[in-house]
Amino acid sequence: MSGAFVSLRALAIAAGVLLLALLFGLWGVWRTFSPAAGDLRGELARAERQLEQARTELAGEQQKSATLSRSDQISRDANRELQGALAVRDEEIAGLRADVAFYERLVGSTSQRRGLSVHAIRMQPQSDSAWHFDTTLTRNLDREVVSEGRLSLSIEGSQGGRLQTLEWNQLRQQPDAEGVEFSFRYFQQVSGDVFLPAGFEPVRVNVHLRPQSGPDVEQSFTWADATRAQAGQGPRAVE
Repeated sequence: MSGAFVSLRALAIAAGVLLLALLFGLWGVWRTFSPAAGDLRGELARAERQLEQARTELAGEQQKSATLSRSDQISRDANRELQGALAVRDEEIAGLRADVAFYERLVGSTSQRRGLSVHAIRMQPQSDSAWHFDTTLTRNLDREVVSEGRLSLSIEGSQGGRLQTLEWNQLRQQPDAEGVEFSFRYFQQVSGDVFLPAGFEPVRVNVHLRPQSGPDVEQSFTWADATRAQAGQGPRAVE
């Protein structure tokens, strides 16, 4: 009996030792393959830093995109403005070329020598009753003399089936209206505004020049001719 009890006791002790060894081994394995709480917090902190860095980079890229978009819009606006400026300059150059050609014809050696005269008139509507006129006056005779005086208009037409001529004071709607002044040596464009009554149908416009010296000059143009060409401004005064 005693021997059997000792054997059982020894067996129990051995089993206890084996169980402790097994538990210790399992604990070691868990420590080896399972991350500690501190490691998990470190991983979380690193992930949060990476996320914040990604957000910062995204914000930077969005800012760059917005800047490029604004820059592209500015470039398009600048290009449109440049195209508009070039178109205006082209028109100015075309006008200057026309003025030069006109001047060359006027003062050229083969041009006919004339005293004070009306080269052209252009009538442009401003409203139902108001009209703007541009007249080009020329002279190439005795070029050292300056022509000075006043210009006025009269317009022939019909109203209510009756022929009628509107004089300068009627066209200006002023009882004692004075003519538009001119003063030039070679040519000048003289401009102004006149007013036609309702129902008046114009057929002819007469230009009257009253220089300070020399005879008066009067030249007539059909209303169709005066209103046909609306484009292009005539030459300005040249001293």
